[in-house]
Amino acid sequence: MGDDTSQRLLDAAEMLFAEHGFVQTSLRAITTLAHANLAAVHYHFGSKDELTRAVFVRRLKPLNEERLARLTVLENSGGPVTVEAVLTAFIEPSLQLRRAGVQGERFTRLLGRAQLEPSEALRDFMNEQYAPVLERFQRTLVQTLPELSPVDIHWRLCFTLGALSFAYAGALWAWLPFKVREVGDERWLQQQLARFLTAGLRAPPLEKEVDMAV
Repeated sequence: MGDDTSQRLLDAAEMLFAEHGFVQTSLRAITTLAHANLAAVHYHFGSKDELTRAVFVRRLKPLNEERLARLTVLENSGGPVTVEAVLTAFIEPSLQLRRAGVQGERFTRLLGRAQLEPSEALRDFMNEQYAPVLERFQRTLVQTLPELSPVDIHWRLCFTLGALSFAYAGALWAWLPFKVREVGDERWLQQQLARFLTAGLRAPPLEKEVDMAV
């Protein structure tokens, strides 16, 4: 029964966070949807912050493990390790999760919110979750793109994650001046995103340092 209660709390929090954001969602709203009480939150998770972390760890941990597993398979395949293949190893697991059903689509929207909402504590937590994965992909891309510096690749991976977060949050579809069905299905648009990101990663380095001071 206790485990069932914790799962209901996780499901309710995931749904409300995806729809309303983290700050706007109260513990009372979560417990009401989960048919639980505030004491159950404190018993199973300790606080709203810990509940929020648990919501992400439940799906983000296996998602990142799948990304790393695909990268390992690619590196051990004996074939060429292309930028396209590395990028596919990173983004395809999340796109598969998005297509897996309501919960998968909801969680990918939640990932987008986590990167876009102004919560320093949440951003720090997400950085902890992504850091080892991005570092692993960066090491591979340094070998694949020797003309780029590690700093170049680091920032381009950050831009890649930012573009994915924008799409995850649903903002990409909301800004389109047409319906998805008028130009193709969502997978087609996701393939367009993958091509765009690949081109960004493969772009030549800057010819000289740019003074960003203002």
